Amino acid sequence: MKHKRLWFGATGVAIAGLAIAVGIMVRPSIAPIEPPARASFDPQLVRAGARVVALGDCVVCHTAKDGKPFAGGLPLATPFGTIYATNITPDADTGIGRWSRDAFSRALRTGIARDGHPLYPAFPYIHFTRMSDDEITAAYAYLMTREPVQASTPKNDLIFPLNFRPLVAFWNVLFLHEGASTPDPAQSAQWNRGKALVDGLGHCASCHSPLNAIGGEKAGKAFDGGIVDGWEAPPLNTLGHAARPWTQAQLVAYLRTGRASEHGAAAGPMLPVTRDLATVPAEDVEAIAAYILSIQKPAGARPETAGAGRNPTTPAGQRGAALFQASCAQCHGPAAPMQSIGERPTLAFSTAVAADTPRNAIQMMFNGIGWHGEDTLNYMPSYLDQYDDRQIADLAAYIRETYSDRPAWSDVESLAAKLRKEDRTR
Repeated sequence: MKHKRLWFGATGVAIAGLAIAVGIMVRPSIAPIEPPARASFDPQLVRAGARVVALGDCVVCHTAKDGKPFAGGLPLATPFGTIYATNITPDADTGIGRWSRDAFSRALRTGIARDGHPLYPAFPYIHFTRMSDDEITAAYAYLMTREPVQASTPKNDLIFPLNFRPLVAFWNVLFLHEGASTPDPAQSAQWNRGKALVDGLGHCASCHSPLNAIGGEKAGKAFDGGIVDGWEAPPLNTLGHAARPWTQAQLVAYLRTGRASEHGAAAGPMLPVTRDLATVPAEDVEAIAAYILSIQKPAGARPETAGAGRNPTTPAGQRGAALFQASCAQCHGPAAPMQSIGERPTLAFSTAVAADTPRNAIQMMFNGIGWHGEDTLNYMPSYLDQYDDRQIADLAAYIRETYSDRPAWSDVESLAAKLRKEDRTR
């Protein structure tokens, strides 16, 4: 009898556990709708939606290289394989044309698609869950009035068992905390607006925080820096530690123009973010900057900077000096016109040059800053095919030794080889 009771008890626990698991993993679908006519959306609401979508940086992830805006297909590399961004144009068959506003809201706040399947958390719904109802309604209006593009999303390429979507439900138990952002009455309206944008719609922590073994943001490490597409997303909570601490004016300029006269230029995954932020009202970016500067960790001794022209003493630095004169000095040398006009800072103030690792310095040399029709201050050619890994390492050694008093980087050539291989596969 005792064994029977134990058996029935264990069976009951198993059934209850299975019921909970099924409840977590299985979500009902939301009925499709007929695609609404563009004219059914208030133009003022659509304009508000353009602002929301720009602040959310949606077009960057949901547009493939040389693809149409919002049509998806962009490969997103993760430690677990490749996820492809989905089509969020109002195409009825391959996009969100048959999604109701409620289905759209559920996806943003809980990571569940219209048909009930869980979305992978490369889509930052753990941050979008903090969006307000008005923001979601406006974003829906804007996206549903874009050009419909028929474009099927490529199949994701993930390792087992992470290619089994229902497991995402258990990930959500750990990392998804639903609920819109609530203002802090002790803080200013600008601070609260900035916090709502940084923590929610802007999802800054998604890139600027380290991830744990299962792809969740590490607890207690928000804004401590991360890695995105081979680039370092630097810590946002140590901006006051720079040789010249960031000011609100400098941070606003950087976020809106892609460059700051005392720090450097945006590149890699951050560059398109600045292009989106250039389209939104200045008060939004000012609020973001105000909040970010309010979360700074106490600064210790600030790094010293070296003046341009200090002679390198290491063999690598000496080899790099010749390469620098051949390819870099015309823009970055002390006598270069760009050092006396415009807003291009000396490399002595560059975040990449002062960083703990050479990752971003290497990526800048590999990828440059592409030409997009702006003034020449936002352009830098790529040296990916011009210099080999040793030459890139020599250039990095010269720049570090000449423009910074920080210790020399180590293993630069091996990191360059690794990043070159990764960049060529993207």
